[in-house]
Amino acid sequence: MILFLATPAVAGGAPVIAVLGDSLSAAHGMDRDDGWVSLLEDRLAAEGFPHEVVNASISGETSRGGRDRVADVLAEHRPTVLIVELGGNDGLRGQPLSTLRENLTAIVEHGRDAGAEVLLLGVRLPPNYGRGYIEEFAAVYAEVAETTGVALVPRLLEGVADRRQLMQGDGVHPTATAQPTMLENVWPALEPLLETTRETP
Repeated sequence: MILFLATPAVAGGAPVIAVLGDSLSAAHGMDRDDGWVSLLEDRLAAEGFPHEVVNASISGETSRGGRDRVADVLAEHRPTVLIVELGGNDGLRGQPLSTLRENLTAIVEHGRDAGAEVLLLGVRLPPNYGRGYIEEFAAVYAEVAETTGVALVPRLLEGVADRRQLMQGDGVHPTATAQPTMLENVWPALEPLLETTRETP
């Protein structure tokens, strides 16, 4: 069963994975059941993991918004794994990279302080933002992962963003057809965290 933000996890139940993200994880432009976060629930069952999934993603969310919400998400759902997929909207709005770095670091630290394993998902900006800014933006995720010691998926949209047929008309959001590829990008980094969190504290 996949849980959404308004549905708290049952105390003493299955371990919880919370996804704190933006439109890439909120299934923008498609049925929510087709999104990669919903597909994750099926993958967990198929692989024999007992975890439930809480999708705390909101379209349009920024790293600042995630930083403001993370404490409530952690307190309400007590996840054993926190997946952080934020920053794309910061980049699209030209926000300072130092601010993105600070916000992502704070979110990761909140998760670890709450006892969760944290997985950071990196995103890249469209090519029209200029190579320099794009590379500096992508480097923020690697820097945060290195300084905090958390797991990293460098590119959530690897094999997706460069294939027009897998992107919606806005060129920013992937289609439903792309969602399995996104999950495959996440799974190798997520699975080791699942192995260590099969049981709730």
